[in-house]
Amino acid sequence: MANNKCFSQEISVFHGRTAPEAGSLAGYGAIISALELAVPMPRQLILISEKHKQYTTAEWIVLTPRHKPKEDLYAHIVLALKWEGVNLLFFKKLFEKLTAPTIESWIAAAPQSQYSRRIWFLYEWLMQSQLQLPDLKEGNYVDLINEKLQYVSPTTQTSSRHRIKNNLPGNCDFCPLIHKTTRLENYIDAQLDEKTNAVICGVHKDILLRTSAFLLLKDSKASFTIEGENPSQTRAVRWGRAIGQAGSKPLSKEELLRLQQIIIENSRFIQMGYRTEGGFIGEHDRNTGEPIPDHISARAEDLEKLMGGLTTASRQMEQAGFHPVLTATKIAFGFVFIHPLVDGNGRLHRYLIHHELASMRFTPQGIIFPVSAAILDRIVDYQKVLESYSHPLLDLIEWKKTPKNNVEVLNETIDYYRYFDATTQAEFLFKCVDATIHTIIPQEVAYLQEWESMKSWLDDRFQMPDKMVALLIRFLEQNGGTLSKRAVEKEFPGLSSEEVKEIEGRFSLYFNS
Repeated sequence: MANNKCFSQEISVFHGRTAPEAGSLAGYGAIISALELAVPMPRQLILISEKHKQYTTAEWIVLTPRHKPKEDLYAHIVLALKWEGVNLLFFKKLFEKLTAPTIESWIAAAPQSQYSRRIWFLYEWLMQSQLQLPDLKEGNYVDLINEKLQYVSPTTQTSSRHRIKNNLPGNCDFCPLIHKTTRLENYIDAQLDEKTNAVICGVHKDILLRTSAFLLLKDSKASFTIEGENPSQTRAVRWGRAIGQAGSKPLSKEELLRLQQIIIENSRFIQMGYRTEGGFIGEHDRNTGEPIPDHISARAEDLEKLMGGLTTASRQMEQAGFHPVLTATKIAFGFVFIHPLVDGNGRLHRYLIHHELASMRFTPQGIIFPVSAAILDRIVDYQKVLESYSHPLLDLIEWKKTPKNNVEVLNETIDYYRYFDATTQAEFLFKCVDATIHTIIPQEVAYLQEWESMKSWLDDRFQMPDKMVALLIRFLEQNGGTLSKRAVEKEFPGLSSEEVKEIEGRFSLYFNS
């Protein structure tokens, strides 16, 4: 029986993490270890210290001896809910191991306890099965998720049976959760969407339109580069045009497949639409051809349910007014972890960031954040963020090689893709959005303003046609602000040496000011 297990264990190193001091494991980590639940370890673990100092680190929640729970399962769950928040994947895997009468005995022993009621609600919500318990008739309603610990939906659904306010930002088919961190709170408090408006306020409309067009192309090319592709200008412009329409249509299976068709120029050798076989990201052994996965995708038979849950969650969070960047995190990273397509997943994943930010009016109308460019600048961090989810799952997913050197998943894995912790991904995306607002957009606006000033001066001084102006400025940029002898003789033979120096001086004035 689970209650006969010893949960607390003295540790110094646990799953590759060094404890900050002597103490015993408690909460989710202790239960996962004791019951051998097929769940990744939470990003923070509870350590009951021998000292009387309470603090947190990136990987630990250090509590004092007075917080030490009784040596039973229910007490450790209560401690976890109190300090670690709700871990939906943990509860799903736990409930699969326990019998319904065990849960019923906990509720019957303390029916008014907020923790018993949360466990009760979570069991029936996750398992889609009702316990043999009567509805509660009295007691105040309590929030399912503690908003001091995790980000909750601004709108709630009340469950009179449990007297619970369900504030989960999602549904039972797709509901990643995000913990509140100092970094995320600082980003949210900074109101980055308002800073975008401040950056573009006062910029001439023509400059703004050109900036928007340039940012679309920049983002499109960066997104292809991340995938290791060097697209033709036509293909990059075509995808950039699609990005520019982000947020104009509701997210649906049909919309995703339409976008895939734009991404995949030649579909003769690629199965379009949702996968009908397994999928993975990684390499093949050079000698045997066997798969060497870095990431294993959701099973093909789970895709309709997962993607239905994801698109529904997108609409739910948009309508509820969940924070746009957090919404984008959950939807975009949820999509790429599920990996529903044979090809085009990465670019669609980054498109979904644009979709949510535009749908929820976080980006000003007509302006698309070149988030892919910011990601490309942080490509190593991006890879680590993806691996922080994928690598822990590799030990939990059973698979075998198929005759086509693909992977066939042998165990149930759907819950890993709908109940993950998206905190790390949210911090990364906010960092990219912040860089876009404070660095990339201002730089592009400033450049185009300088370009227009230079063009106006050349028009006024030499009456040059636009094509020649563009060529002249490009040569100056490529050669550090000077015109080579070859450029003058071949392209601009009509300029005197004095005029060349005058042009170089004016270029230096505008572009180095």
